[in-house]
Amino acid sequence: MVSQPSRRIVRGALVATAAVVAAALPTAPATAQPNAADALKKYNELQEQASKLNQDHLKAQDDLKAKQGELDKAKGDLATAQQAEEALRGQVDLLTEATNSGANFSQISALLVSDSQQDFLNRMSAINILAADNAEALQKLTDAVNAADSATKTANDATEASKKIVAEMDQKKAELDKQLADAKKVYDGFSAATRNQLAAAGDMSNISVPAGAAGAALQFALNQRGKPYVYGSNGPNSWDCSSLIQAAYRSAGVTIGRTSYAQAAAGRSVSRSDVRAGDIIVYYSSQSHVAMAVDGIRAVHASTEGVPVKIADIDSIGPISVIRRIEG
Repeated sequence: MVSQPSRRIVRGALVATAAVVAAALPTAPATAQPNAADALKKYNELQEQASKLNQDHLKAQDDLKAKQGELDKAKGDLATAQQAEEALRGQVDLLTEATNSGANFSQISALLVSDSQQDFLNRMSAINILAADNAEALQKLTDAVNAADSATKTANDATEASKKIVAEMDQKKAELDKQLADAKKVYDGFSAATRNQLAAAGDMSNISVPAGAAGAALQFALNQRGKPYVYGSNGPNSWDCSSLIQAAYRSAGVTIGRTSYAQAAAGRSVSRSDVRAGDIIVYYSSQSHVAMAVDGIRAVHASTEGVPVKIADIDSIGPISVIRRIEG
């Protein structure tokens, strides 16, 4: 029989052991709360993926416009070919009718009905001209029919390609909407302080810009500071990253592409050490984000939803893929 002091010692040992085991066990996931840094990292990752989907969607829109242009041209070529075919078919019919009514004499019949040597030569000349006209008209008709067939095929191909692009656009838009919904859930979980920090406009001071198109483009971009980021927006009250850069250079009289992919191929490449005001800086291996250099250290960009157009350190925005100089 165990004495009372012994029972107290055993119970104490069991309680102590349970405490040690409980401390060693991981906290249940259902009660774990991610810290602000982890949540912000996840939000940035979701927004980076959404940015790529946005650029993919915009590229599909550009592809559709280009394909629609091809389709319109193909339809125009088809209409022209059909008109030419009808006109030439009428010409061939007239020549055939002339032949059937006796205009196409043979050399023997021309000789037999000729009144003189000169009459014979005149008849032979008419025969040769008629034959040449008929052959030429038939060749032109054949060419017109082939052109119409080719234009029909081109128009049909362009139509099918357009349908595929539209389907791709719809898919990209659905993926983007889902990605944005996931990001919003993370954003809504931020504290008010974190949301206020993200929404802050940052440096709004006056910044001198160089002369020329690069300076004019930079001034336009700087003037947009504080305006919201909206996926797919083309301004003037809100922007996405690539629309801001396109509009900035358009204001300076320079035309560049709408997407960050197109902008990554604009102008000429420069090194990180050579960056200067107005250069386009494209980020990530996917080339899904773009900013404009303010100087060798800072850049202005439309960052992501929940964050306005603002200035940031060039290297803090993300891994640089390429830097392009549009002027100079």
